[in-house]
Amino acid sequence: MDRGSCKFLNTFFLLIVVSAFHPYFCYAEKAPNYSFVKEATSAPQVSYHAYIVVGGGTAGCPLAATLSEKANVLVLERGGSPYLKPGKTDKVNFMLQLYDTSSDSYTQQFISEDGIYSHRARVLGGGSVINAGFYSHADPEFIKEVGFDEALVRDSYQWVEKKVAFQSPVLQWQSAVRDGLLEAGVLPYNNFTYDHIKGTKIGATIFDTNDHRHTAADLLEYADPKNIKVYLHATVHSIIFTTEKAGTRPKATGVIYEDASGVKHKAFLTKDSKSEIIVSAGAVGSPQLLMLSGIGPANKLTALGIKVVMDQPMVGQNMADNALNAVFVPSPLPVEVSLLSTVGITQSGNYIEAFSGLNLPPFGVHIARFLPLGLHKKTGRPRSTGYVELRSTNPNEAPKVTFNYFKDPEDLSKCVQGMQTILNVVNSNSFRRFRLPMISTQQQLLSMVAAVPSNLRARHVDTAMSLGQFCNDTALTFWHFHGSCQIGKVVESDFRVRGVDGIRVIDASTFHVTPGTNPQATVMMLGRYMGVRILKDRPFRRK
Repeated sequence: MDRGSCKFLNTFFLLIVVSAFHPYFCYAEKAPNYSFVKEATSAPQVSYHAYIVVGGGTAGCPLAATLSEKANVLVLERGGSPYLKPGKTDKVNFMLQLYDTSSDSYTQQFISEDGIYSHRARVLGGGSVINAGFYSHADPEFIKEVGFDEALVRDSYQWVEKKVAFQSPVLQWQSAVRDGLLEAGVLPYNNFTYDHIKGTKIGATIFDTNDHRHTAADLLEYADPKNIKVYLHATVHSIIFTTEKAGTRPKATGVIYEDASGVKHKAFLTKDSKSEIIVSAGAVGSPQLLMLSGIGPANKLTALGIKVVMDQPMVGQNMADNALNAVFVPSPLPVEVSLLSTVGITQSGNYIEAFSGLNLPPFGVHIARFLPLGLHKKTGRPRSTGYVELRSTNPNEAPKVTFNYFKDPEDLSKCVQGMQTILNVVNSNSFRRFRLPMISTQQQLLSMVAAVPSNLRARHVDTAMSLGQFCNDTALTFWHFHGSCQIGKVVESDFRVRGVDGIRVIDASTFHVTPGTNPQATVMMLGRYMGVRILKDRPFRRK
């Protein structure tokens, strides 16, 4: 993708999202009273713990809550609390908070090396605080491929769902999408289900009936407050390794982290041999921390002056994301504000979703309900992968990320099939009342381009554009990063990092594919699942 295309995509996407919803905050439910959540500025200079969890995100929160049932746990989260501004994360403010650039923003924005505008979560609760809320179980094939115990998987999902999952509402727009998918042949209709099933279904959401968001941070309600400490604005700079004698494996013994005032602290593992550090910083953050700590490709670490603890050339490799491509359809009728409710899972492996009620510049908020931000598709199980590399030794700086969307021809072929399915939905009888009769399908495909000055458009976007060109020129992130610390390449099947002792990685970076339409349910399940497994294999007495 050239720089012109990159500039076009970044500018267009920002135009859409910055003005997406009314700038007000809805009433939010009372935040949980977590006595164990504090600013890192209050942390002691040195502390000792059975488990140190780096990253209080989508996996880290359920993991830490579970481990606290029997052990002393420290959670270090580089962001703040999602509870300080009630309503900021509610459905109506989805796009506003996602693109918030204030000092207390929940996101860290970055542009990938191939020109994709993207974000990392920077808040307790992780990606579940800033995403579109869709909640769906993993593809059954995924569970079998990673060798998980299916009964424990089921129990772990249920543990999560008691706190954060709700049935998605289906009003007029989402109903039209559902019926249009069925007309387009995305069959059968599976009604409401958590399960990942081919066909059309209604999924779950982490937004409740009042449109208030529930996140992985809510799962800390399960934690034993006597056994857990969570420090906010605690940026981990490196993992401390020791080697008892020559020829033995390096062992993780602690971490160095910095608070918001720039003061450094050290947290160490207790002397118990069962203690360990668990990195749950996400598919961007986890490989970054491993490399900053000396675990990664030796030649690149040495070039940055980092002492090599273990030459692990696969750290950061196989980074993948699910490319998003969308069609924006102006509507002659008002539509509800909705995020992801209906999903079509095609035989070719595309996931078709929709959300509505967003206004497109230069139109005003007063006609926002007539401008749904249409239908989009995600290419499931992409074959194209990229990588994460350090940009510097500064842990606050986003590393270099390359996605390589559609590098594999099979992914591009899938995208074309998915976009054709979307156009069939738009042309369906069920969808007729939500499209302007004087606008052709091709014009609908190009409506996103019309809102952008011609000098910022991608070079291939014109009226003769093919669907393949459209896929390449309009690819956006779905924020479903995974694969940069894969099982079998960087970690073992029990998530222990290869070649060293005392450290695991437990988050989506270990996944070889995205586990279904949206990974958040499975990442939360993973935290609970591995917490139970760790406690079962390594029991602790309560002190």
